[in-house]
Amino acid sequence: VGLVGLVLTGLLGAFMGTFSGTVNAAQAYIVNDIYLKYINPQASTSRIISMNYVVGVVVVAVGVALGFIAKDVNTVLQFIVSALYGGYIAANVLKWHWWRFNATGFFVGMSTGILAAMVFGFLIPSGNLLYWFPLLFGISLTGSIVGTYLAPPTDEAVLKSFYSTVRPWGFWGPVKALVLAEDPTFQPNRNFRLNMFNVVLGIIAQLCLTILPMYLLLSQTLPLLVTIGILVVVGSILKKTWWNRLSEY
Repeated sequence: VGLVGLVLTGLLGAFMGTFSGTVNAAQAYIVNDIYLKYINPQASTSRIISMNYVVGVVVVAVGVALGFIAKDVNTVLQFIVSALYGGYIAANVLKWHWWRFNATGFFVGMSTGILAAMVFGFLIPSGNLLYWFPLLFGISLTGSIVGTYLAPPTDEAVLKSFYSTVRPWGFWGPVKALVLAEDPTFQPNRNFRLNMFNVVLGIIAQLCLTILPMYLLLSQTLPLLVTIGILVVVGSILKKTWWNRLSEY
């Protein structure tokens, strides 16, 4: 009823959006990247649709089962933030900033990181998992690098297309040289400092958007006004340093 009902509706909507997105992603990963690639590459359309249904049901069932096993929400959040993030962040960073990184490196890095996070989750109390974040990150990073060199680099044409379109910063020297050899007028991304500045501002804005409805619901006027003020200032700066300069990217 009233504001509480509106907030609960928003929370339920966020949950449903996240849940459906996770289920759809799981179906895509398992069916496209495993079933069609390694098990049945010649599967018919009807067979693919059936496999998507089966995978969706299995993923939901596993999720429900894990929900009954979990002690409380805080324990799950502690595991996700402290252990699981450390297990998969390395692979997701390298895929943008290292030209040699490939699908095998991503798979091995994610697998080793997530498996290590699961082991740590069983052996270490949830309240202490955060202290093991660097080790989990190191395990995932090692797996990513080792896995990368177990397979050849990504196709040269794909790398050049990605680099010339996205213009990422990082370790892209060999690909950058190839692109410049074909197009001497190409301009690489030279806005690293500005990009990092915008990232920091974006994080601040995201935090403000997260806590703003909490202050509104709790009727804490002063913190609410301060949050709105910070959000307006940060938004105004991002308008000049990011939004107005999108054409430069």
